[in-house]
Amino acid sequence: MALPDPKTLDLKVGFEIHQQLGTQSKLFCNCSCKEAEQYDKAFMRRLRPTQSELGAYDPAAMFEFSKMRASEYHAASGTSCLVEADEEPPHEVNGEALDTALVFSLALHSKIMDEIHVMRKIVIDGSNTSGFQRTMLVAMGGHLDVAGKKVGVQSICLEEDASKVLGEGDGTRKYGLDRLGVPLVEIALEPVTGRPEEIMQVALTLGRLLRASKRVARGLGSIRQDVNVSVMGGAVVEVKGVQQLDQLVKVIEHETARQHGLVVISEKLREKGVDENSVGDRIDDATDVVGRSQSKVVKKIMSGPRPVFRAIRVRGFAGMLGFEPYPGIRLGKELGELVRFYDLGGVFHSDELPNYGISQEEVDAVKKKLELKEKDAFVIVGGPEDRVAYATDAIVRRLKAALAGVPAETRAATLDGRTVFSRPRPGAARMYPETDIPTIPVTSEKLESLAASVPRPWDEVVDGIASKYGLNKKLASQIFDSDYLQVFEGIAGSTKVQPTFVASKLTEDVTSLQRQGGDPSLLFDDMIMDVFQRLDAGAIAKESVALIFEKLMKKEAATVDEAIRALGVSSISDDELSAALDKVIADNMAVVREKGMGALSMLMGRSMAVLRGKADGQKINAMLKDKLGKLSK
Repeated sequence: MALPDPKTLDLKVGFEIHQQLGTQSKLFCNCSCKEAEQYDKAFMRRLRPTQSELGAYDPAAMFEFSKMRASEYHAASGTSCLVEADEEPPHEVNGEALDTALVFSLALHSKIMDEIHVMRKIVIDGSNTSGFQRTMLVAMGGHLDVAGKKVGVQSICLEEDASKVLGEGDGTRKYGLDRLGVPLVEIALEPVTGRPEEIMQVALTLGRLLRASKRVARGLGSIRQDVNVSVMGGAVVEVKGVQQLDQLVKVIEHETARQHGLVVISEKLREKGVDENSVGDRIDDATDVVGRSQSKVVKKIMSGPRPVFRAIRVRGFAGMLGFEPYPGIRLGKELGELVRFYDLGGVFHSDELPNYGISQEEVDAVKKKLELKEKDAFVIVGGPEDRVAYATDAIVRRLKAALAGVPAETRAATLDGRTVFSRPRPGAARMYPETDIPTIPVTSEKLESLAASVPRPWDEVVDGIASKYGLNKKLASQIFDSDYLQVFEGIAGSTKVQPTFVASKLTEDVTSLQRQGGDPSLLFDDMIMDVFQRLDAGAIAKESVALIFEKLMKKEAATVDEAIRALGVSSISDDELSAALDKVIADNMAVVREKGMGALSMLMGRSMAVLRGKADGQKINAMLKDKLGKLSK
């Protein structure tokens, strides 16, 4: 089945841009915003949901609590303190961060609040030690100019970033506190329509506006985009954690196909006359039937604590759990994603059985136990008894939601551009006032003092970079959009290396190495500066820069010195270069005698291979020409 044009599906996409700010300290304390090199302290917490002021519980918080997961926090002196550990009240709001949020509000023509209130937003997935995230509404309304069109702004908030996930163990998730509390601005835009490539331009334009201020952090993970996607006027699905623009297009395309696929499935279920009340109308313990299976998955579950298998009858769903309106889009897969968030790996359904070591005889026994009819289906979920109980309820709710089409939920973006279930959408019951911080008035004098800091339009900034450093506009825009503008300007201002060469290495070469599997996050600014300072001093050749970057980005060297030693690319003297070229010519004398100066191209290739990164290509070429000219005479 081919996916219809996004416009016919009424595709709508809204952005929430989360951008770390380039402040010296965190939002509510004086700790550094830099990442910790190593952690020296750790402690455990188990978070629980609290009621809102109206006595209600947030559904997302209840979902996280149902997973019964503990959190292990790791901290380092200088990058976190008692505030991050929730052992001390927050300090005053970082004035530099608040000024930056106000500057962005002015740039987006938004209505700034007369008084800013700090609020607590309930988050008990473990990413905050306190069980809530502090956030403050700075402005509402306004617009972003995108290629001559105005995209509405919903809100601008200043908030603290969450802890970063370090890993997971058995029922425990590990977090690093060095990122918790880093100032973050959240800008929510009105939904837009169009093709994914057109929609991407909105995110690109906003990101450029933020970077033009020179008040934001740079690097992978410093900007994250949550994308709200809906088709055909259906429920809104929030996709969190999109970090790159090429990933964004894939996420929108995947989510469009997934949501329309779910709409197609719901239409077929209604055609079958499936009654919502009959979905999950019978749930039986099937441990006596499934638990004896020779399936490796079943055996693993049975060897764990308090193992149980429950079978759920699903009236009228025969053939629909495995039905794929688009490749990879099916209800069975949705159920698999759902149970994984209860740390369960054992879920099977009748459309895929017998399989995975479960026999036809065992399938028939389950059907008999549930008294299934020809048009009915079943789902089996296995694992520890307490988790299976939660997961069974969630599966029934998800199957009932299939009749309506697309459930409103929060999903996470994967690196390859797909999305996976994360949790239900939060409700209004997750916000309440922060009692430890007084309100902050915003005066007209304050706004007037910040007016001069409003960033210039992107075109003006790029033209300024091109003019200052002698770059063409394409290269100037590439270095501006990259994570290396600051270090580029530092190199251009402190060395005699041509800015065009520096910019091309930090954009085209780094991008090429990334496509080959290199990790740009391993290429730190101080390493980049070190490489170009060595080039400026004549210690290495131009040709060695990309080779050193490759070693660093592929984890084949931890430092610039290690990379140079491994490559053997220390710059050689003119005498050593001359001797090396004499040997290349001698080894290929037959061709030289035959072609004369026409052998230059071949000799150049052989010389570059022998002298890989040890000498400048232009110097090699000039010396070869000179030697060939003398030989020809």
